Amino acid sequence: MVRALGRTWVLPATTALWIPPGVRHATGTAGTTEPRALYVRHPGPAAADHPLRTRAPATGPGWAEPTVVAVTPLLRALFDHLAGDAPAPAARARAEAVLLDQLTPVAAASVLAPMPHDPRPRAVAEALRDTPADARTLAEWSPYAGAAPRTLARLFVAETGMPFGRWRTHLRLQASLPLLASGATVATAARHVGYASSSAFVAAFHRTVGAPPGTYFPRD
Repeated sequence: MVRALGRTWVLPATTALWIPPGVRHATGTAGTTEPRALYVRHPGPAAADHPLRTRAPATGPGWAEPTVVAVTPLLRALFDHLAGDAPAPAARARAEAVLLDQLTPVAAASVLAPMPHDPRPRAVAEALRDTPADARTLAEWSPYAGAAPRTLARLFVAETGMPFGRWRTHLRLQASLPLLASGATVATAARHVGYASSSAFVAAFHRTVGAPPGTYFPRD
């Protein structure tokens, strides 16, 4: 599982995430898997600025944003080679060039739920991140945040780019991804993040991600 630029990806072993230089990110585990990282040197063109970037980055394949790629047998072998005993600089440069040439984008479950910066909506956002099933309205959150409901509503749009209701849906779906990846049923994931029924959860997932959960997390 990888978080970057307000988005969360859950990656099966057949995929990897290309992250441009300068993008702050965090990794975690879903189930028994352990994340692996490989750093590749590449001059690449400058990408668009983003508030979560530490500097103007260069992107290897020309992608300005994190991109999910397929891990083919060749790509896995190149990864193992580059992550193992350090090859000579010239040999490493050749292997990296082949690796970059082999990166092919694929679809993956990803949900955007950026955290607000203003302390008033952020207090609500952090509480919901800890307990995504909390169903309180902005009017009910108002005393906790120290702001009127209309102010909170305005700040959520200004800070996250989406109304509070949509942002909370995205946050709930984000929270469901590691559960689904670890083998939880749709019913269990739906209940954990605050949905009264599996069908409502599946509909929200399909509407937001573009496909039902089973497309990304098939069960035997």
